[in-house]
Amino acid sequence: MRNNTHFSQFIPPTTFHLKTGTWTHVAGAVAGTIATRKTAAAETTVVTIPLQIPSNSLPLQGSKLASIEIDFEFTVAAVTSMAAVINKVTRGADTLPAAVVAQTFTYDTGHDTAPERITQDQHRMTLTITNPFYIDNDEYVLVELTIVCGAAVVVDMLGAVANFTDKG
Repeated sequence: MRNNTHFSQFIPPTTFHLKTGTWTHVAGAVAGTIATRKTAAAETTVVTIPLQIPSNSLPLQGSKLASIEIDFEFTVAAVTSMAAVINKVTRGADTLPAAVVAQTFTYDTGHDTAPERITQDQHRMTLTITNPFYIDNDEYVLVELTIVCGAAVVVDMLGAVANFTDKG
């Protein structure tokens, strides 16, 4: 049985769910990269990142989620506020709704205060799960970012990386 604690999965920005705002897929600022860009407008937007990592029907098998790194940048101006939530969703049985439970986590030291998260800059924000958990085959994980933007702010989502232990 293997137990590799160094698995990572890149999640491209083209798979993010984007609510509110005008978003387009663009070439990244660095040649050979991509981004999903929100044009400047004063609004609150929600970005949901579906983590696409393996699950397993056996207890304590499959992927044990440890952290998520999110790459983004705010250009032209800083945002007003930004906050993250990690939701573990348990699929509902036939005719029943899903159950959503927010997971506790900590921000990395460069993003653990609100002023650090909102600066006009390139960011790699790491969310470390307080109690890492295995993902059952009836569960999935969504990271949700709520970003309050001023009229001049341009948001580029560059991608994310899920870090996990693979046990099988």
